[in-house]
Amino acid sequence: MSMRSDPPHLITVSRAFVGDWLAALALCCSQGQLQGLLRRAGLDDSGKGAAARVSLDQMVTLYQLAVAESGDEMMGLWQRPVRPRALQHLVTTVASAETLPAALYRFSTFWNLILDDVQFTLARDGGLLDLSLVPQGRAAPQRFGHLLMLKLAHGVLSWRAGYELPVDSVKFAFARPAFAADYSVVFPCPVGFDARRSAIRFETRRFEPPPPRSKSDLLAFVRRAPRDWIFTSYRAHTTSLRVREYLFRAGWSHCGLADTATEFGITPRTLIRRLAAEGASFQSIKDDLRRDIALRALREAGRSTEQIAAELGFSSAANFHRAFRRWTGATPSAFRQPVPQAPD
Repeated sequence: MSMRSDPPHLITVSRAFVGDWLAALALCCSQGQLQGLLRRAGLDDSGKGAAARVSLDQMVTLYQLAVAESGDEMMGLWQRPVRPRALQHLVTTVASAETLPAALYRFSTFWNLILDDVQFTLARDGGLLDLSLVPQGRAAPQRFGHLLMLKLAHGVLSWRAGYELPVDSVKFAFARPAFAADYSVVFPCPVGFDARRSAIRFETRRFEPPPPRSKSDLLAFVRRAPRDWIFTSYRAHTTSLRVREYLFRAGWSHCGLADTATEFGITPRTLIRRLAAEGASFQSIKDDLRRDIALRALREAGRSTEQIAAELGFSSAANFHRAFRRWTGATPSAFRQPVPQAPD
């Protein structure tokens, strides 16, 4: 099963990755409202909602429904609710910045007027520009809140630039979670933990003069949020994402470690070492890609479970069922129900 590129909508993250988000939602919605949101996003606790994986479509749907339901554009992630249309005002403010550093400054000052939990600071270190979250109390960092804010900074700045900006590094002021591998599909760079402050770092030499952005560009970006910025399409910084993209493009079923290493111009031992440094292995990347292809195929009409099993290289539908339960905790049939799509 070979395709030309690995689209962002194919990638999934673990259910644990959004756990802090769901916990915050539980504090600003009633139990009935929360269950309704999860059900409409395909993430309820029955059927396919028992699965351990969450797709981009599901995250976008939940985000857009939760913002409307809670009346808080940050969905309970921060002490003070963020009123509707805040994102539109933010993007409007950033749109008129003539340079990317100025756009990042406007981003930080906007949120510093709104949030009580954290304050943003900007610092230059030679050719590097750091945006940091400085806690304003002793409460433990809201992990998903910190992630969403740094990703929003990357997304809005990339929108202003007209291309996805490379990121030098990202670090978080909390311990490395068990689902740390999920961060690599959100941030196109090395991600660290146990830092003094959560921060995202850009190389200013990679900045190009930003083009004008029209009002229609702005409204489309806001209307589609967070579809255009929650997952990354950039592959240059992490070996594991480059390997995944290559396997998807070249045909994962027949590409082995030696083939992939040759494509990258390195030895298999070097590839193994680089992947291990990122907490990954060649086989785990291949297995994850196979899983995500299966999840996507099951949400599309037109093919039986038996056909999908054969396309994915399983000797029988029964073996595919067993593997799918191991991957997700659910059966393939649970994913046959269509997931509601968020409006464009």
